[in-house]
Amino acid sequence: MNTKNNRRRRESVEKIEKAFIEMLQYKELNEITVSDICKKCELNRSTFYANFIDIYDLADKVRIHLEEEVRRLYEAEQTQKFNSNDYLRLFRHIKNNQLFYRTYFKLGYDSQCKVWAYDNKQAERYFDNRYIAYHIEFFRTGFNAIVKMWLNGGCKESPEEMEEIIRTEYQGRVLQPTDVKV
Repeated sequence: MNTKNNRRRRESVEKIEKAFIEMLQYKELNEITVSDICKKCELNRSTFYANFIDIYDLADKVRIHLEEEVRRLYEAEQTQKFNSNDYLRLFRHIKNNQLFYRTYFKLGYDSQCKVWAYDNKQAERYFDNRYIAYHIEFFRTGFNAIVKMWLNGGCKESPEEMEEIIRTEYQGRVLQPTDVKV
């Protein structure tokens, strides 16, 4: 039976996602076909279409998967409603999942994602609650640019060094990577 949590089905989805992510490292999204993916992971097209509408649906599901992982990193903080500003946890996750993050950025999801929930209480203290939308955008795009640069350089700096860079740059004026608001 081809149920949603069937082990065989999960394995097929993982193979498809893995093949897709690998192909994205040397091809653009519009150059990848369902046939290419199926050939690479030795599955039938019907298996692909049983799980995904098309390539774009697959890309969206890869995005959702990564965003859920990031959300889980900070789940306790969300539940308890506190902000630890723990970027080390995130940088370790990025380093351990470089291919996933490269794919995320290559697909352009960073420009539309709201993985970073802005800490409004800190904003009130640091910015007197003025121009918050600008501060949010400045931090989000700056942070994403730093992560992309680190990924493009092969993550040579340690996660600890990257956290120090963020702390130094923003001197306590930070967002917390928490809730994904799509």
